[in-house]
Amino acid sequence: MNKLNENFIDNNFINQLKKIIINANNKIIDIYENYDFNVQYKSDNSPLTIADQESNKIIIKGLININKTINMDIPIISEENKIVDFENRKKWKYCWLVDPLDGTKEFIKKNGEFTTNIGLIKNNSVIFGIVGIPVQKLIYYGGSNVKSIKVDYNNKFNEIKINKDYSKQFNIVASKSHLNQKTKDLIDNLKYENKNLVSYGSSLKILKVADGSADYYPRAAPTMEWDTCAAHGVLKGCNSNLLKIEDNTEIIYNKKDLLNPYFHTEL
Repeated sequence: MNKLNENFIDNNFINQLKKIIINANNKIIDIYENYDFNVQYKSDNSPLTIADQESNKIIIKGLININKTINMDIPIISEENKIVDFENRKKWKYCWLVDPLDGTKEFIKKNGEFTTNIGLIKNNSVIFGIVGIPVQKLIYYGGSNVKSIKVDYNNKFNEIKINKDYSKQFNIVASKSHLNQKTKDLIDNLKYENKNLVSYGSSLKILKVADGSADYYPRAAPTMEWDTCAAHGVLKGCNSNLLKIEDNTEIIYNKKDLLNPYFHTEL
């Protein structure tokens, strides 16, 4: 049984989270395949669909039930919920960080590259993360002391690990929707002759590094904490990390400003 220092994080806890992710994924796929969904736009001009909202309802309800099971009142930060004032948030030891549908632009384009994301924070550091890929019926999870696993809905699983052999090709993963000049400059400055650029949407980019499909992910464009937290947990379960570009320290969560700094995966 995998356990962290937190005695509530055990196989039962992980199985409950897997069920939440599967339920959210199934609702998203139902909307994706069977409905002509309307697209709304939030104040920052980012898209919002009924799939984001329905997935959020399922995840929030599920996390509230987990809180009851473990007898803890862990607060929830979600992209689709009203954000609690920092004067209250800064007192939290633990919190959940949720993106119920990361890659809404990819969802709208119907290219399949979107995810469901739940991360668990302790003292501003991610300690566990779980990510669902609805179209592939796959789940990734891992954490500070939980080895990262890729598992399907039938519970067929394998441990994942990052790649450290760059002799044949150095695969750099980048955003499909947000590849800007600053990120291109970071890629150009890498001292690898065999560089190969691969594009993915959503938190899939971090997962691709975690499972060895890609080697490096630089991001010099805006992201929010809920965009990265869960997949960051998976990365930590592979003994890797998500670091600030400016000083190579680990990115933290539940900050006053929920905007992430520019970051890259550890090499």
